[in-house]
Amino acid sequence: MGTKYSVNSSSSIRSSGEPVIPLPLEILEEIFLNLPPQHVVCVCRLVCRQWKVVADSESFWRERCRREGYHLRDPSRVPSNNWRLFYFLCKKRRNLIKNPRAEDEFRSWRILKNGGDKWTIEGSKVQHSNPAVQKNYVTSFDWCTKVQVIDLMKEGYSPSFMDEFQPPIRISDWYGARSDCGSIYIISVQLLDHKKNVLKNFRPQDVTIPQWNDEQWHQMEYVFKDYGPGVRYVRFTHGGKDTQFWAGWYGIRVTESCVEICPALDS
Repeated sequence: MGTKYSVNSSSSIRSSGEPVIPLPLEILEEIFLNLPPQHVVCVCRLVCRQWKVVADSESFWRERCRREGYHLRDPSRVPSNNWRLFYFLCKKRRNLIKNPRAEDEFRSWRILKNGGDKWTIEGSKVQHSNPAVQKNYVTSFDWCTKVQVIDLMKEGYSPSFMDEFQPPIRISDWYGARSDCGSIYIISVQLLDHKKNVLKNFRPQDVTIPQWNDEQWHQMEYVFKDYGPGVRYVRFTHGGKDTQFWAGWYGIRVTESCVEICPALDS
């Protein structure tokens, strides 16, 4: 069966901090490559100096990225001394918008304009391509807009990583209208510096959906690339109104808003 090692037992480590039975680094690396990454970081690297050297090495995390298919979008931007961060940011890629589907009312959103009969929430009238989307926000007969500001550092994206690597930032939003009432949809997404000055801005033309439409969901999508150093926040603003000035909630509907940091190529 071979020798068993217990990382929780002090008997497996000499007082010098060296393992009882040293292994060639290549074999130790291969073992670590077949362990869960959290186990390597939180357990293995604490066992002894030799294990820590392997667990902290850039070559180990670069090889882990290669084996799991996390390839650089731009080979000229290599995350020097940051392959471990690159790996975990790829593995834990996620939507940075909180409460995108109105499941928790307006929590995490700040309402900027609340015109007409104000923002409200309703169950989706038309099935979305994502079955998890069951609710949406809906606007009224005057302008309704809301915003979220994402602090990238708080989300785990260090200034050095953002400046050196400049990973693409993908934004997405879904919008739709009632079939019996026209609507206007607006969106603005800005990349901000540490003082919240605007560095880059995505602000397409307003989208007008006519009355007597097919009531289907539409997606707005954009990717920020090569935006330069200094990005620390993302400000996501959207909303709209109806075109008929009808009392109630006949305006544009929005849901499944998304901001993603995308360090690696999509597989």
